[in-house]
Amino acid sequence: MTFSLHGLAVSSGIAIGRAHLVSHATLEVAHYKVRDKEIATEVERFDAAVAAVRAELESLKSEASAPGTPSEVAAFVDIHAMILADPMLTEQPRELIRERRCNAEWALVQQMEQLVEQFDEIEDAYLRERKHDVVQVVERVLKALMGKARKVAKRGRDEDLIVVAHDLSPADTIQFKTLKIGGFVTDLGGATSHTAIVARSLAIPAVVGLHHARPLVREDDLVIVDGSRGVLIVEPDARVLEEYRLRKSELELERSKLKRLKNARSATLDGEEVALYANIELPQDIEQVKEVGADGIGLFRTEFLFMNRDELPGEDEQYEAYKSVAKAMAGRPVTIRTLDLGADKEARALAGSERQSTNPALGLRAIRYCLAEPQIFLTQLRAILRAAHHGNIRILIPMLAHVAEIEQTLAMIAQAKAQLRTTRHKFDENIRVGGMIEIPAAALALGPFVKRLHFLSLGTNDLIQYTLAIDRSDEAVAHLYDPLHPAVLRLIHQTIAAGARAEIPVAVCGEMAGDPAMTRLLIGLGLRQFSMHPSLILEVKQQVVTADAEMLAMKVGRLLRFEEPDRLREHVEKLNG
Repeated sequence: MTFSLHGLAVSSGIAIGRAHLVSHATLEVAHYKVRDKEIATEVERFDAAVAAVRAELESLKSEASAPGTPSEVAAFVDIHAMILADPMLTEQPRELIRERRCNAEWALVQQMEQLVEQFDEIEDAYLRERKHDVVQVVERVLKALMGKARKVAKRGRDEDLIVVAHDLSPADTIQFKTLKIGGFVTDLGGATSHTAIVARSLAIPAVVGLHHARPLVREDDLVIVDGSRGVLIVEPDARVLEEYRLRKSELELERSKLKRLKNARSATLDGEEVALYANIELPQDIEQVKEVGADGIGLFRTEFLFMNRDELPGEDEQYEAYKSVAKAMAGRPVTIRTLDLGADKEARALAGSERQSTNPALGLRAIRYCLAEPQIFLTQLRAILRAAHHGNIRILIPMLAHVAEIEQTLAMIAQAKAQLRTTRHKFDENIRVGGMIEIPAAALALGPFVKRLHFLSLGTNDLIQYTLAIDRSDEAVAHLYDPLHPAVLRLIHQTIAAGARAEIPVAVCGEMAGDPAMTRLLIGLGLRQFSMHPSLILEVKQQVVTADAEMLAMKVGRLLRFEEPDRLREHVEKLNG
């Protein structure tokens, strides 16, 4: 049956393909009695599922041994194989099936819950967190019992893989970088949720805030994701399918034409140079950066090196990662943001040491966390300083609000340099240090920042969130998130103006920088450095090369006097007209 659902359009484009449900199988387990004569069959069904998962893990281990695969992957597979071999997980459910005459799924979940309780009582943080591995192994067996293939089935030639989930964390979505995903669909999320940001960074269509997609869509349903209109169409009829295939082809043709701009000079019609930098999460993103001819790396989000693993990356591992990026950029600037964990970005390796917060977005995160964990911070600073010997690396400090934070950070950089001198490591003595302006207090009191730092970078995602007191991951208030609010534009404008007066560069590295509808507005505000995901650079360049900076400055100057958001929005649209 054909039906459609409407949500928030967060990443433009059209994807047509088969739904792949990302779920927690433990939440879908029913409990029912089996007849005496069926008990042996139920035990056999359980044994067959365990055997299937054992074979699956063996296959994964073979794949994990391939060159270039991180060693952590093979370690995870080994741990899961050991858990699966534990009699507590394989023998006890068989006894429960016989004793209580229950179905295999329910028996397995009962045993899992007992094991998880035991893990919760362990004092050692690392061992306590192994309960997550138990749950993941159980999920595999449950999916085998329920006849749900764990591995993604091969798609038809013209079909994409559409991920359908209730919600996705940053740690979940970063894993999709290695898969060929056609689109994202989630029940929760807002325009600047991390699911939305990752979808845009991968240049794939996404619709979030659908509320009921996960329970209504079935595995392998044919679906259309319209990321421009915020629509999900399930099992479309032939006419609708043909119409969307035509629209998708037209969009792909337009994108291919943009490739001609790769080697074009990034300057406005009146000769103003505009630098277009790339945001990256991992060293392997560099290939995409080169494909679009970015002027450098404006934001290397280093926290993604810490995610989806049980041990923190050491100094040498971080050094190699940062060095590889610096060398690949061959002298072009590489801005490395120090660890920005907290709020919705968590590192599994730090789970035991994380403090609980009633409001994580306002809690111990980013530079606050780093200053509270000096050994972790010093390890990263030493790695960055060493890597800077091999290229044009700059350090970017996130979430600064107080002068004391700047001074403490600079003191720790000096300490890291002293440690490297002692160990006789080569490093960049004159590395430049910048600060992110993403808290209104920083934007309103820029004097100490421009005196102590070499450059500034506006993180508009958090700046908007904190200025408007809106949790950008909360769909209930997502509609209030407005980059064109007069207060937000004034904070951006005065930050750019303060940088110009102090003769230090200011960039924008938030989502606004990668939105072509905002390009001319930001140029009119005086911005000359944009940083965005590489997939968005050519679209933004198209706006840059057709813009007149002097004329835009006059128009935007008048626009800043408007108090009514609707009138302001109307004039911004005229800038692009």
